[in-house]
Amino acid sequence: MTPALAAANNGNWQTAQRWARLLQPAYRVRLTDRWAHGDEAMMIALHARRSAASVEAWHAAHPDRPLTLVLTGTDLYRDIDTDAQARHSLTLADALVVLNERGADPLPEALRGKAHVVLQSCTARLPMTRTPRHLRALMVGHLREEKDPRTYWRAAERLAVRTDIRLDHIGDALDPALGAEATALAARLPQFQWLGGLPHATVRRRIQAAHVLVHASRMEGGAHVIIEAIRSGTPVLASRIDGNLGLLGSGYGGVFDVGDDAALAALIARARDDPDMLPQLWAQLAPRAALFAPAAERAGLHQLVGSLMARHPTGSPP
Repeated sequence: MTPALAAANNGNWQTAQRWARLLQPAYRVRLTDRWAHGDEAMMIALHARRSAASVEAWHAAHPDRPLTLVLTGTDLYRDIDTDAQARHSLTLADALVVLNERGADPLPEALRGKAHVVLQSCTARLPMTRTPRHLRALMVGHLREEKDPRTYWRAAERLAVRTDIRLDHIGDALDPALGAEATALAARLPQFQWLGGLPHATVRRRIQAAHVLVHASRMEGGAHVIIEAIRSGTPVLASRIDGNLGLLGSGYGGVFDVGDDAALAALIARARDDPDMLPQLWAQLAPRAALFAPAAERAGLHQLVGSLMARHPTGSPP
């Protein structure tokens, strides 16, 4: 159960679609944005607040069948503190899935025992040939406040005199005002490009070709674009939030405080000027790449689903 289907093309949909594929053929999976009171053996719901009505209806109809709740960044780092429905969803679920290694930390202590880390995955790709003439930084994220694109843009302005640094941004303008700002910045800053939304295959090639991926988000459950960078051999510069550190590793060196465009600009400049910086960052990330392999995600997902089915025999798959 996902609050967003294919038309949204967002993280919830991508996770739901990938999990459906990983669970088949062992299980028959139906994707929906609202539970229709069917006779399924198990519900996996994404988003504690937005799926709250379906979660409650499922629990009322099938209290003896397993219910798994996958927690997003807005769940963990905002909604469970402010929204009663989101908190209620946590109590109804038999298992809580978090998508980064620090994801259980914001949960109420009494509920942490229900938490399971399932790291998302993608296929591995080799880095593409990267020109030595300039450094190309890339941010991938739709234009909305949670992704904090303005920090990246302000860093681009700080680097305006650096003709040897290029900064690209991929993402749809979910906030029209941010789209207007991105258009204006691209018009006055030759080194900056806003490329809008692009097909996923094109985005992955862009990640492979970038010298460094920038992820400036204010809150994340487990940003898939960071995983795609790691699986493409591309170092990352990211905001210092738990959702990012839970993927990159606690001691990762390429981080900056949320909203600190000066620090981000300094990191990007150093990535160009210090020949050791990006290799050092990659040396920290390379050992983690296997954590995000599809086989690892499949194994974690099947272990979780299998254990819940065994604990709830009336929820055995048909």
